[in-house]
Amino acid sequence: MAPPLTNDIDTSGYESRQTRRAVLAGAAALGALAAAGCTRVAATTGSGGGDLLERLRAQGVVRLGIAGEIPFGFIDRNGELTGEAPELAKAVFKRLGVDRVQPVPTEFGSLIPGLNSQQFDVVAAGMYVNPERCEQVIFADPDYQMLDSFIVRKGNPKGLHNYKDVVAKKAKFATGTGYAEIQYAVEAGYKESDILIVPDQVAGLNAVEAGRVDVFAGTALTTREVVKKSAKAEATKAFAPLVDGKPHVDGGAFAFRSAETKLRDAFNVELRKLKKSGELLRILRPFGFTEAEMTDLTAEQLCGGGKNG
Repeated sequence: MAPPLTNDIDTSGYESRQTRRAVLAGAAALGALAAAGCTRVAATTGSGGGDLLERLRAQGVVRLGIAGEIPFGFIDRNGELTGEAPELAKAVFKRLGVDRVQPVPTEFGSLIPGLNSQQFDVVAAGMYVNPERCEQVIFADPDYQMLDSFIVRKGNPKGLHNYKDVVAKKAKFATGTGYAEIQYAVEAGYKESDILIVPDQVAGLNAVEAGRVDVFAGTALTTREVVKKSAKAEATKAFAPLVDGKPHVDGGAFAFRSAETKLRDAFNVELRKLKKSGELLRILRPFGFTEAEMTDLTAEQLCGGGKNG
């Protein structure tokens, strides 16, 4: 889920791109749930950390804001809620005494506004933590980290391993609509007007296979998964893009309303237990995550100058 280039406005793509797709697969099967999910939850009335956790335990259900994006949070072909964040939510909230989760599908750019306007209880969409978002919500610690990778022709004939290679070798470069990789390439010296923008990683793979571009940039998880059945292309080794001259690693996490520090803190306690036991990787592995995506990053580190409770 690469971070969007602007803060949650017109967002799409695979991590936190600029326009996450609304729920497409299984939307019809989920109609009733989606409608129910639009009901506003009661506003927080407690103080000193909020009372949402107690209310969720009493209700027995937590509403999850999702953005219909594979593998982070989506409705499968059977109309069932799944994805790395919903499956993790099921495990954590069960430990917190909340047995059921209910999806509230929305566009990615509506997740934070929807959370703060009481449309759902928590954002469970693999959202990247960044300082701008930390001014609007509070985050649990990241449940995964993400690096970048390239899709290139088999054998990587141009030897492209990072954005500086792309610039130095004058490679034809593509990435997705609104992807953060646009800015990473520009920072490395690539002219933005020369970038081929395609809808998603599948279109990027097709462009590489057809020889229209030399390289497509996406997240390591995105590229790794999409090339699995390709006879013409491969994914490069994951790497950290440079931001302000320093290697940058992103992390995705659950988001909560700023007043709900008790719930966020309780969530973190259970998340740490899952990390320590190895259960977190077991939960995320079916969605393409590996040991390389496990992380000890904290929300405080990624928030930088932003507030996080």
